[in-house]
Amino acid sequence: MTGPRTTVKADLVLFDGCDDLDVFGPLEALGIARKRGAPIELHTVTLTRQNIVTAHGVSIVPDRVYQPGADYLVVPGGGSGDKTGVGGQLTSGAWSAPLAAAAASGTALVSVCTGALLLAQAGVLGTRPVTTHHASLDRLHRMGANVVTDRVVDAGDVISSGGITSGIDLGLWLVERIEGRAAADRVAEVLEYQRFRPAANHDTGLPDHS
Repeated sequence: MTGPRTTVKADLVLFDGCDDLDVFGPLEALGIARKRGAPIELHTVTLTRQNIVTAHGVSIVPDRVYQPGADYLVVPGGGSGDKTGVGGQLTSGAWSAPLAAAAASGTALVSVCTGALLLAQAGVLGTRPVTTHHASLDRLHRMGANVVTDRVVDAGDVISSGGITSGIDLGLWLVERIEGRAAADRVAEVLEYQRFRPAANHDTGLPDHS
């Protein structure tokens, strides 16, 4: 007799100026999987207590303040050249220590779009392949990252995706990692979305979940 499945905890980072679709793409995919029975505990989190987060024209009420211990920590992009958004987070460096500590504890760090710049600043990438929005690939390279061009790049404990809409592919890929390909394909069907899968996993040694 099979016992209960282990709950997978996924936190989605919020900060003022983040891109709303960077958040809602993976949130939608993971949320549908959860509603269909996947053992996923899903929260939106801020670094400090914040009642409202203002993304691109939309206000989001976060679930709670970030606490270490998630299996996946998803970092969105948005506003990489602004005083708010990723630009503001890079200037303050506020997320660098929490991201580094999360990586050291075994949490898989996940980025959407220019969220990869925050992972680079935190020093958690090493030689792992990573991607970001096409307009920020050179900037990410200058930060010392091993940059590749793809919609989703799975390097095991660091998973990254390209710009904006690729966050949906990322969310579906996380569903596949948690529940398998059939479950992810069913979520994509609910979304009426033709998904992308990182078949080769960039030579990380991970299975391709075929």
